[in-house]
Amino acid sequence: MSNITQVVNAEKHMTTLKKGVRASGLNEILSSTGPFTLFAPSDVAFEKMDKTVLEDLLKPENKTKLADLLNYHVVPGKINYKDLKDRERLKTVNGEELLVHVKDGEVSIEGAVIQNRDVKTSNGVIHSLDTVMMKN
Repeated sequence: MSNITQVVNAEKHMTTLKKGVRASGLNEILSSTGPFTLFAPSDVAFEKMDKTVLEDLLKPENKTKLADLLNYHVVPGKINYKDLKDRERLKTVNGEELLVHVKDGEVSIEGAVIQNRDVKTSNGVIHSLDTVMMKN
């Protein structure tokens, strides 16, 4: 079974995330033992972002900012979709908190709706998001 980095690299709807994971050095963490839960913004999610902001984040001099943004999408441990509870707070790998909302059977994290869910990997699970989560 592939690890999170390998799945992101192979997924055709995560090409922007793949670039970001490589540019930020997050691929090393997401290839390690884990387990991790990755709330993975799809290409559609990145298209909603201001193009200049995204291009700026991918520059080598902004590696720390990019890593910080992407780490905001990674939670230690393996959390399956059915285990996400309304108003639950998840702590990210960089110590931030994400708030879960469950309404009418739909789960969102910080307002980003989970689309493709429970993609199993050797070191965790991936849930695809329709929006890039930004820290306040």
